[in-house]
Amino acid sequence: MDIRELEIFLTTAELLHFGRASQVCNLSPSALTRTIQRLEEQLGQTLFARDNRTVQLSLAGEQFCLYARQAVVDFQSFQDSLTGNQKFAGTLSLYASITAVYSLLPDLLEGYRKAYPEVQLELRTGAAEKAVLQIESGEIDIAVAALPDRRSAGVEFLPIMTTPLIFIAGKQLAASLSQINSKQLDLSQVPMVLPQAGLSRRRLDKWLKKNRIVPKISSEVSGNEAIIPMVHLGGGVGIVPQLVLERSPFCDDVVILERMPELEPYVVGLCSSKRNLQKAPVKAFWQLAEGQSVG
Repeated sequence: MDIRELEIFLTTAELLHFGRASQVCNLSPSALTRTIQRLEEQLGQTLFARDNRTVQLSLAGEQFCLYARQAVVDFQSFQDSLTGNQKFAGTLSLYASITAVYSLLPDLLEGYRKAYPEVQLELRTGAAEKAVLQIESGEIDIAVAALPDRRSAGVEFLPIMTTPLIFIAGKQLAASLSQINSKQLDLSQVPMVLPQAGLSRRRLDKWLKKNRIVPKISSEVSGNEAIIPMVHLGGGVGIVPQLVLERSPFCDDVVILERMPELEPYVVGLCSSKRNLQKAPVKAFWQLAEGQSVG
């Protein structure tokens, strides 16, 4: 197999449509099919499960994706090292939550685009708690993430800013809670809207366990952004990074609560694998971000 065959496979894996993939690769459908068949023969595995309506990656296909993607990247980096090419091209993939896209990335993306217009940027959005997983799986070059309590081997982290974890409630509930005369609100007595997973959930769970408190959970939500509208609708007390609240369209519809536990804040920044940082487009983006200090 050669690099061109791997690129054809990756295009087909992304589009999951042989006809469209053949157009993108400037091949006839039969030529693309023969390329995939050659790869399958060399591997001794079926890469795609196909019927008359759908195309899906097989388990072997998903595993081969990781290999093929890294092989193409390594080949491109090797070519750059031979030519000493500083005006590099290629692709840079980024993963971030919607909040990060609005707050942390605009200046970086604008500066990077001006400096390296030949690099194709791919931006994917999703829940912040999945950011490090995207790097570990090899799916993404750089992700915006909160610094984890335990760092994964092979993953580098570049801090950019710090944001506190805050407790919020809808205005009606906040007014009721303000009438309670105590130094700290009893979290076992108020409904709570919590993230299903992630750093803020782990830090709250640790505090609850230490203080032997069983929370009254009304709902669990995927992603910090979704917690705020749930709180606004009267779901209960929520916990979010302050940065997320500041960027939310519901920021004026909820109240930041006092007399709540003080949890360790988020340190937010970029993460990437040590291997990815050897790629010229990734290294350039990382160096651009190093000019931003932790706030």
